[in-house]
Amino acid sequence: MSLHNLAVLQPYLSFFHPITMWILLVVALYAMYLGVQVRRTRLAEGESKKELVKGRFAIRHHQIGSILLALMVMGAIGGITVTYLNNGKIVISPHLFAGLGMVGLISTSAALVPFMQKHDWVRSIHVSLNLILLGLFAWQAVTGVQIVQEILSQMMKNGAG
Repeated sequence: MSLHNLAVLQPYLSFFHPITMWILLVVALYAMYLGVQVRRTRLAEGESKKELVKGRFAIRHHQIGSILLALMVMGAIGGITVTYLNNGKIVISPHLFAGLGMVGLISTSAALVPFMQKHDWVRSIHVSLNLILLGLFAWQAVTGVQIVQEILSQMMKNGAG
């Protein structure tokens, strides 16, 4: 299959990455909620702890985090690929660097998980990296909307011309 054959899919491909990333932003916020519940469970005592344990927050946080890691890496690859297909080159921009930084942050955060049981300071680094990740993610969402607006504008010009 040549790049020329993908031309039919190109309008749809341009929107797959931003839609996926907006969904992942919501998933990331849910993962944060689960992480907060894990902390509450860890610090709780007595009946309160018994009740929180029933929520299985640690297992759910770990599962959602794993899915988030995989989809964020694949989403970044997809975004770069679609950019190349649309422009014939990789557009070097703050959006690209922040996205690559996010992949590095989430990978590092996930890599710390096995060490969190024995070292509280590792847990603090995990949480800090994820808060930075969420900040970058929110910024990416805003700049991504700007990029989508540019794509739509270009599509309108090409369609009208």
